[in-house]
Amino acid sequence: MKKSPKLAIVESLDSMDQVQMEEVLSYIRGLLSKPAPEKFNRQRAMKEIRHALHQPGVI
Repeated sequence: MKKSPKLAIVESLDSMDQVQMEEVLSYIRGLLSKPAPEKFNRQRAMKEIRHALHQPGVI
């Protein structure tokens, strides 16, 4: 039977020592504090462009 990804992650965390766990937590914190991905910025820009084009007097 194939393990679920969540179960595999939990099992791998259980096998780590304290130093490894701290490294993983630092990595996750770094990911969470990074600015929004480029894809999000492109989506936001396209939304703003569409909004601007629907304004009266534009094109």
